[in-house]
Amino acid sequence: MASSKQNGPTTASGKTEFRGAKPTSENRDESELLTVPDGWKEPAFSKEDNPRGLLEESSFATLFPKYREAYLKECWPLVQKALNEHHVNATLDLIEGSMTVCTTKKTFDPYIIIRARDLIKLLARSVSFEQAIRILQDDVACDIIKIGSLVRNKERFVKRRQRLIGPKGSTLKALELLTNCYIMVQGNTVSAIGPFSGLKEVRKVVLDTMKNIHPIYNIKTLMIKRELAKDSELRSQSWERFLPKFKHKNVNKRKEPKKKTVKKEYTPFPPPQPESQIDKELASGEYFLKASQKKRQKMEAIKAKQAEALSKRQEERNKAFIPPKEKPVHPKKPKEASTETKIDVAALKEKVKKAKNKKLGALTAEEVKLKMEADEKKKKKK
Repeated sequence: MASSKQNGPTTASGKTEFRGAKPTSENRDESELLTVPDGWKEPAFSKEDNPRGLLEESSFATLFPKYREAYLKECWPLVQKALNEHHVNATLDLIEGSMTVCTTKKTFDPYIIIRARDLIKLLARSVSFEQAIRILQDDVACDIIKIGSLVRNKERFVKRRQRLIGPKGSTLKALELLTNCYIMVQGNTVSAIGPFSGLKEVRKVVLDTMKNIHPIYNIKTLMIKRELAKDSELRSQSWERFLPKFKHKNVNKRKEPKKKTVKKEYTPFPPPQPESQIDKELASGEYFLKASQKKRQKMEAIKAKQAEALSKRQEERNKAFIPPKEKPVHPKKPKEASTETKIDVAALKEKVKKAKNKKLGALTAEEVKLKMEADEKKKKKK
């Protein structure tokens, strides 16, 4: 009997699939399947998804400061109304200073209790009700960043926290616009509400600011990233070449000592033994001299030193009697009168004579002629 062999497994349609065959439109690339298309939104969780409800009751409680009591008392009916839509009970205890949320038998969404817990946490951290209620939406999350323990010095902590807020809240406003998040700085915490991608950036900026990195550097990077995200071609590429790299200018350099001690190379052998006074005397031959001879040698050495010191002292004294070197005197050459400064004496004399002949306030000859002609013209007209 003849049997037919197949290279690949047979499908329901009877066609054979070969290993070397090209991928069809059905066999898409994994990266294409993983990318989320623009404008896609996850469908809302409805009662049809969980018709039987929850098995156990869950509850969360949180404390709030005394200064929040008046505001919470005002907005609590609105909080209860919003949570009742999701079948979650909320209670406010003013005696203990706590807020409690718990599920009921009608609750169908298992994650709504976590969102209700975040809501009361935000209300306790001075977030307004209008902003805190957004946490009940599916595409909104929150992050409460604790900054109190990051800086030990109180004054430094206050300065860095103020740097995060900026002059008239400008830095905080810029961060909110770039990350699409609502940010609230209160006491030792920073509360942020918004999308997950924005919360990640907010946390990075806040922690960097408390580590003495100015928020303006991160804001500049976020602005560049936002512009790059608009380009469809650059989305899949690395953005490192476009992002700025800032260097720390105020790095505390360790002061180097004035006198540097150079360490000698390590040797296992000990240093050579220094020569004693007797060894030196034996080498020079002084050891074998008599006491009178040694005394004479010492006196000669002292006299030689004294003579040297005396000659030096005498030289210093004689320096005062040495006359200083005089500069050579050169005879001065008479300066020639320049052509520009030459004065015409004859012209000057004539000018002086005319001035003497002329009476004070009298008219010149030309002016007298002109006046005579003008008078004659007037007479003819008459």
